Amino acid sequence: MRDGVQQANRAPHILLYSHDTFGLGHLRRSRAIAEALVSSLQGSSALILTGSPVAGRFTFPPGVDHIRMPGVVKTVDADYVSESLNLDIEQTTALRASVILAAAVTFNPDIVIVDKEPAGFRGELTTTLEILKEMGRAKVVLGIRDILDSPEALSQEWERKGALDIADKFYDQFWVYGDQSIYNPLQSLGLSDDFKKRMHYTGYLRRAVPHETPAALPDKPYVLVTPGGGGDGEALVDWTLRAYEDDPTLQPDALIVYGPFLNGERRAAFDQRVAALEPRVTAVGFDSRMEGLMRNAVGVVAMGGYNTFCEILSFDCRAVIAPRTVPRMEQHIRASVAEELGLIRMLDRERDGEGPEVMARAIRELPSQAPPSGRAPAGFMDGLEKIISLTKSLLNVPAKA
Repeated sequence: MRDGVQQANRAPHILLYSHDTFGLGHLRRSRAIAEALVSSLQGSSALILTGSPVAGRFTFPPGVDHIRMPGVVKTVDADYVSESLNLDIEQTTALRASVILAAAVTFNPDIVIVDKEPAGFRGELTTTLEILKEMGRAKVVLGIRDILDSPEALSQEWERKGALDIADKFYDQFWVYGDQSIYNPLQSLGLSDDFKKRMHYTGYLRRAVPHETPAALPDKPYVLVTPGGGGDGEALVDWTLRAYEDDPTLQPDALIVYGPFLNGERRAAFDQRVAALEPRVTAVGFDSRMEGLMRNAVGVVAMGGYNTFCEILSFDCRAVIAPRTVPRMEQHIRASVAEELGLIRMLDRERDGEGPEVMARAIRELPSQAPPSGRAPAGFMDGLEKIISLTKSLLNVPAKA
């Protein structure tokens, strides 16, 4: 463990890495953390390294900016290719690694917060971690969402990637963005006592509503249907549309936000079905101010990814969660635990069925469903406050800064 002390003549530089090969979750989590830290550390700057193709569609607060690394996408056979460049995946990864290293050396961070992947995408972070360790200035933190996957699958993945060795060698702390009483995401890894001492449960990350009004905000009561980024949300959208098609009297109305990664052909087919259901059902592609749409909704129908779950709790939304089970069990585990706590209602296709009447019943009952407030343990949503405290402690910054 290194003893570097924050230099008095410079406000903290915060570097966040978010590999973002798919979806919105990693970027949105990094953005929320960056905003919280910059607002609490006077004069500080936060730089997010992201592979998200939609990073430019988000606004960033003063003191926070981002660098977009060349994108990569997963193919149908679970391999990766360059998103846009005519380069093979090795060349693309090498280019991304050089961007990361140049940014890290030039920005010279006091703290580095890595999202989920200890070595980064295909090991692209390793060289930068080695250089940062030699430089001796930066504290390095691995941020882990509350649930990564089933214990068995995570053990196999981390062993294949050598992730545990990388984490143990280079990271000063491990932050779990969840509650210890709910789930231990690393329970199957056989962690050393030293590793466990570096783990800190922060609680979930509370979200705020942006000042700007969402462009798609309806003028009458609605249920918000959100499959997150949308790339794997076709089943949720289809199930919702089948419910409204099957039951012409179904209320409340629905606003579907497809997400930016929904397949274009599938969206066109969905749009035709939505047009036949208007005005009871409307749809938009994407809105970066989802928090505003969620806060104003009668209820939420979602797949239950980490960020959506945080928003549901932050705005005390009545929610129906229909989690996916492939390629990871993360959403199903989270929804199962949340249902046991009385925070949300889960629709499990094997348990509840997957007919249109199942979704229709859940939507109809949403307005009378109990909200999650009062069901969560103390400190459940204090993640950002805990992260600020941990950061100040790591950097030896006075508590009043």
